[in-house]
Amino acid sequence: MTQGSRRGKAWVLGWLFSLGLGLGLAASPGADAQEGRALPNIVLVLADDLGWGDVGYHGSLIKTPALDQLAKKGVVLSQFHAQPTCSPTRAALLTGQAPVRFGISQPLSKLQPKGLDLSAKTLADYLKTAGYQTFLAGKWHLGPSDYAYHPLARGFDHFYGNLTGGVGYWDHVHGGGLDWQRNGQSVREQGYSTHLLAAEAERLLRTRDRDRPFFLYASFNAPHLPNEAPPEAVAAYGSFSNPFRRTHAAMVSELDRAVGQLVATLKAEGLEDNTLLWFMSDNGGLMPELGPRPLVGLAKLLDAVFDGPVPQRSLEFIRVNTLEGGSDNGPLREGKGSVYEGGVRVPSLLYWPGTLSPSIHEGFISVQDVTPTLLSLAGLGAPGPFDGVNQWPALAKQGEVAAADYLVLGWEGEAFYRWPWKLLALGEETFELYNLQNDPLERTDLAGVHPERVRALDAARQRVPRADSIHLPLGQVLSDMDFFGGAEDRPPWAEQMKGRPHDNR
Repeated sequence: MTQGSRRGKAWVLGWLFSLGLGLGLAASPGADAQEGRALPNIVLVLADDLGWGDVGYHGSLIKTPALDQLAKKGVVLSQFHAQPTCSPTRAALLTGQAPVRFGISQPLSKLQPKGLDLSAKTLADYLKTAGYQTFLAGKWHLGPSDYAYHPLARGFDHFYGNLTGGVGYWDHVHGGGLDWQRNGQSVREQGYSTHLLAAEAERLLRTRDRDRPFFLYASFNAPHLPNEAPPEAVAAYGSFSNPFRRTHAAMVSELDRAVGQLVATLKAEGLEDNTLLWFMSDNGGLMPELGPRPLVGLAKLLDAVFDGPVPQRSLEFIRVNTLEGGSDNGPLREGKGSVYEGGVRVPSLLYWPGTLSPSIHEGFISVQDVTPTLLSLAGLGAPGPFDGVNQWPALAKQGEVAAADYLVLGWEGEAFYRWPWKLLALGEETFELYNLQNDPLERTDLAGVHPERVRALDAARQRVPRADSIHLPLGQVLSDMDFFGGAEDRPPWAEQMKGRPHDNR
């Protein structure tokens, strides 16, 4: 098999899944913490498939008053870049390293025997060494099948939510099995998942050990498919003609309400002045008719022939995930799964009253920068090595920080960032080159103008360390697709986990 054919199959598999160097650490509050100041609390809020044009402060018609207030009072990151799909972003977010180092280039299937490499330390692991209590409420998606990859084995004291890529908002089912648990034990609860996660986050904040700092990772599954929201929330967008966009908007508003509830709890607990809240999306939003053209054509044909659900489950998965996305990444190109900016440049902001002044930060920041930045605040120096860099000096206006190189993999190919340049490697000797500072919408391909720069960036791209892929073969995934919600036909995923201890809390 040629390298090109292997890469082509990998792109198709990645698309199907996506449907469903040294640190320059400057002085920071973390350094002061070592001299007696209280360590700051950290709240990391991750949205799932939230598009650039899905938030009010970017001009969306979707109502996001809580996020808009945080944007008004905090630091808006205008050039924050994630990976094009969820598992790679989560791997980079929690390790500060390129996900290809761990063989992760696309979302992990529910059948996946491996997860985030066990040699990798997570942000939670690091923070525990500084005395933090560590909480995860929400989606994990870094290894569902073995307890060794479970959040409780990766630095978290408490885990509530789902292990796999997406669940029904009401039934909490993924791929035929209940995927809703608390600390390794399945829980059957009535309620909308966004509301349940917000309530759990609030409970954790109110019942925390008040003598220790905390790290809360609130990893919401909204507004990821399936398109489900409370009827009253959907009714508020009756003027939206597209039914998928209408429900998507309602899901975003419920997410915004949850963020507002979280901020209100911080205020009520007197935590706001010593807590950094960092909000971001894991990738661009899912839009209709996005992806490899043959798959889009197949999905449209299936929709026309069956006028609704398709009897064959793998084909129905393709139809739903290709046609029912309701996001908006405008004015950026493309969306979830793509290496163009709509797939990777996402809404993000930081909020810390009294420490961070309201501003728009225009420097390039990637999801790989999050862990080294947060560790600097905890006074942990440079425990890496990391592929990302500590961005705190730039965010706190203490000094300039040079952007680190950044690699992303999507269904079309790969993108390599060396700010302000972005190289797209779209096949054998097929390249596009953009200067994002001058051309953020990627309208003018400069590859023909700067061939020497193309060669240099491509050589750097190929030097990025990569492990063998841990992803399952395409045929195995197609045989048992990762449906979000629906009837249960197997035991809950927590009960199927290998190596599950009997003394989970």
